[in-house]
Amino acid sequence: MKYEIVHTNTFKYENEVDQSLNTIRLKPLTDEVQRLLMYRADITPASLTKEYIDLWGNQVETFFIPEKHTLLEVKTTSVVSIQRDSYIHEIRYSQRMQDIFNSKLFRQHYLSYLNETDYTLLSPEHLSEAERELGKMDNPVQYALKVMNYVYSTFTYCGDATSVSTQARQAFGLKKGVCQDLAHVMIGILRAGRIPARYVSGYLYVGEDSALKGDAATHAWVEVMVPGIGWVGLDPTNNVEALDNHIRVGTGRDYADVSPLQGVYRGGSSTLEVSVSVTLLEQPGD
Repeated sequence: MKYEIVHTNTFKYENEVDQSLNTIRLKPLTDEVQRLLMYRADITPASLTKEYIDLWGNQVETFFIPEKHTLLEVKTTSVVSIQRDSYIHEIRYSQRMQDIFNSKLFRQHYLSYLNETDYTLLSPEHLSEAERELGKMDNPVQYALKVMNYVYSTFTYCGDATSVSTQARQAFGLKKGVCQDLAHVMIGILRAGRIPARYVSGYLYVGEDSALKGDAATHAWVEVMVPGIGWVGLDPTNNVEALDNHIRVGTGRDYADVSPLQGVYRGGSSTLEVSVSVTLLEQPGD
């Protein structure tokens, strides 16, 4: 599958501002199943970016605007090719995989994705509630699928109930949220079960006549580490394995590690408008 993604962030400032310093994580990843073919960032007022790779392997760009301005627009255009096959339902959890999962080396290596963060921490009461529905964790592959289905079935996808700063504890209490919230709740449950889990930020192509949700802006889902296999994506918003319609931009412990745009400036308040379009350019057989 080949896609073009156009993502526009427009900040409008109440008063004239200056000395704007910004960081963006909007450049899709290249890995064994996803290839970035083209990427361009257009910034208004015009500014050059400096790139680096962060601790989690994400592409990060920074830029500085010294002059006064009342509007900041960051428009990125990407072309990505993806070929990812479904396989988590085919995994047979072996004794060797179990031995790896229980090993000290495995725990140490993925410790960053086992420790809770402010975004993913759930209360003992929340975890007990989830455990009553899920049962004990004995097979991490099947358990991860059960957690995904539990979050999908229990929580209502709602864009008005939460904000970008909402934590998993709050979303769990509401039983509502957007893809970011559902991902954080799922990660919290998985980590409590000692399953390494990480947050994924990206885009979702839904196509025509699709029941999938989460394409209005950036999308979020979860990846779990399957011993001896690697990271496998699961989307609790849609109760599906993340396949070739899920376009990965960044991964981290939670949203804070992959926030698409962060900045500081000197001046008054601002409003943000976000527009995302994902267009299918080519599919197998074309």
